[in-house]
This record gives sequence, C-alpha cells and structure tokens, in this order.
Amino acid sequence: MLISLQMDDIRYIERSTGESCVEKVYGRRALSLLYGTSTLSKLFAFLFLPLLARVPLFSRIYGFLQKRESSRKKIEPFIQSYHVDTSEFSDSVDTYRSFNDFFIRKLKPECRPIDSRPDYATLPADGRYLVYPKIKEADGFYVKGQEFELGSFLQEEAWGKRYSEGSMVIVRLCPTDYHRFHFPVSGTAFPSQLIKGTLYSVNPVALGKKLSILWENKRVITEIESEEFGTVSMIEVGATCVGTVHQTYQSDTSVKKGDEKGYFSFGGSCIVLLFEKGRIEFEPDLVENSSRFLETRALFGSPLGKKK
Repeated sequence: MLISLQMDDIRYIERSTGESCVEKVYGRRALSLLYGTSTLSKLFAFLFLPLLARVPLFSRIYGFLQKRESSRKKIEPFIQSYHVDTSEFSDSVDTYRSFNDFFIRKLKPECRPIDSRPDYATLPADGRYLVYPKIKEADGFYVKGQEFELGSFLQEEAWGKRYSEGSMVIVRLCPTDYHRFHFPVSGTAFPSQLIKGTLYSVNPVALGKKLSILWENKRVITEIESEEFGTVSMIEVGATCVGTVHQTYQSDTSVKKGDEKGYFSFGGSCIVLLFEKGRIEFEPDLVENSSRFLETRALFGSPLGKKK
C-alpha cells in the first residue's frame, strides 16, 4: 500500500512577468516526509526531526559531501532539472570542482544591475520576498494568527524596541537560487553577531507548522548605519544542510548597496531585514503580493523601496 507524502503546491509571483508560478521544490519528498501531515510523516518527524535540526553533525556531514570532488557529477543534472541560466555565471561550469563550488557561484555583474538611485534600497539576494510595512502585522502568512516574536528573534531588548514599530522583509532562498547575499543600503557595516541555534528547514511547509523556526535557528545579525535609512539590521538565518553562513565583508567600513556581504553554503536559507519606523516605503508590487499572502520571486539589485 502506498502512503501519500504529498504536500501542497507553493505558489509565488514572478516579479519580471507578474505571473503566478508553482515552485519546483528541491528535496520535495524529504520535506514531505519530515513536515507532512500523514501518519508516517508525523511519526518520522517525532523520531528524527529534532535530532536532524538540533545536532549540527548531520548538516556538517552533508555539507562535507557537497565539497567532495565526486559531487561534481550532480551539477549538470541539477542545471538541467531546474533550468539554471549558465550564461549568468562568472566562471565556466567545468571549473567548479564540487557541487558546493557551483552552489556558491558568482555571477557576472551585468546580470544583476544595481538600482543606482541613492534614495532607494535594493533587494539583497535572489529569492522569494515578503514585506511587512508594520512588523506587528507580520502574521497570518505561514501560520494564521501566529505573531512574529521580534524579541526572541534578536535576543536583545534594545534592538527589539528599536524595530517594534518598524518594517520587515523576509527573503527565502531556495537551493536553486544564487546564494550570495549583498548589502541593501549604503552605509557603515558593523561586526556580525552569531546567535547559535537549530537548523530546521525554512521552506514554507516547515514554517507553516512552526513559525518559531525563524527565532530558533542559527542566525547572524549585522547592523548597518545608513544616512538614508537609519539603522538597518540584516539577519542571515541558517537552515537544514546550511552549516555555515560565511561573511566576506570587512566590518566597521563603508559599504555600498549591492556590495557582497557573504554567502550560504549548500541548502535553502533565509534573510530578514529590519527597518526602523518611518524609514522605508516598500515597492507597491511587493506590498500587494504580500497582502495576498504570496511571495514575490525577484533578483538582487532591483528596487526594494524608497526612503520616507
């Protein structure tokens, strides 16, 4: 007898066309098994999910395997299956020595032009976006009525007060995405602070069952002091099979929007941006789609919003 492990389709809006699309989920069967609603899924999740999420050894081993030269054989099938545009790569595919090398690839600068208007913030990564002009309204998408716990997320009372009346952006990166991330505003970037935590999946299927994943998972917080946007916090959230969040920027230095900040090793992951009250007006399409509980898939460098 076959036991269904299917999960609901994940729909999003493609920003470049405005079309509604269905996401092709990498590792769909595994996600269904761990986060599905069937009896088998619930049993498997009860027995193994806490172990996988709370013991980093699994993610480390999986990450190690993606760095082995033998993992190169996965690159071409992945490109074909997920229609990855190789013309954007800064290096030839045959130069990647492992699947992780391909995963953390760089792109040609001209493929991601940065919005040059000084009063505009830009998207920090390729991904699926939700924006909340008011953080207090950041509930109802993943779990109806479940509040986003800002204090738990930041683990710093002063930071929590700073952004309690502010705005928030959630960026979800899939394994199929370009996985380097960039500064959304110009300013001074201060040292990053690591908050240790678990490594649950950040797929909507997982977040739909447990939004607290966002403030339980391992995350790295960086403050950026911007003349146009005030103090902006950028938080990279790790996830299953993402054992390390790599920072490539120099702290306590001036940065320009679009400059590389770092990258994620293999796996899906998430970025959260926090703006102080009255500092940013998000682009209308991002607000409209988010109000309809739909993520917007968009590319880094395009406009996020203008200063108020």
